[in-house]
Amino acid sequence: MARLTKEERKVSIMTKALELFSKEGFYQTTMPSIAEKIGMSVGNLYNYFTSKEMLAKDLILYIANILGEEIRKINESPLNTKEKIEAIVHMYFKIAQERPETIEYFLRVYLSNREVFQNCCEGMICVSAFVTELMIFFEEGVRSGELKDQEFFSAFGLFMGYLGGMVFINGEKILPKPLESYESSISDNIYNALKSN
Repeated sequence: MARLTKEERKVSIMTKALELFSKEGFYQTTMPSIAEKIGMSVGNLYNYFTSKEMLAKDLILYIANILGEEIRKINESPLNTKEKIEAIVHMYFKIAQERPETIEYFLRVYLSNREVFQNCCEGMICVSAFVTELMIFFEEGVRSGELKDQEFFSAFGLFMGYLGGMVFINGEKILPKPLESYESSISDNIYNALKSN
């Protein structure tokens, strides 16, 4: 069996840490508990991440890159704006179902513990891969005449607030139907709220 490279090992650590952070929250998760989960000594863990805060920052960069890459593929597709919204909603819900810890981490750690990230993730720096692709999506939609020209954060908040809210209430077991059954109506609602008149 081939040995993992340092970068592969780092991703493996982040994957396990993501599970702990998303379940336990930032302050309840410790470096020793992460080391135990991955079967590594605490000292060795510090060879990969110098602090829990640095690990938390690398995790949000990792998630933002995953989401950004998925949206980039959608942006580069020949779909029209309405179809792109449908594809983004589908992608986000699919990740929330298949890898719930990624969205949970974003909601429970990154957005809830901004003080942890203030010295290394000012503004949108740590989620720029994701935010940039959404900016491109909105700009192309406006340029095509399908979306109304509006302040970015208003459109971003509407889009991501809706998706994040649905994923949150799904995680709380409040939705009466499976999350994916809402994709079509949510896509329509987002499109109708953003489209040009």
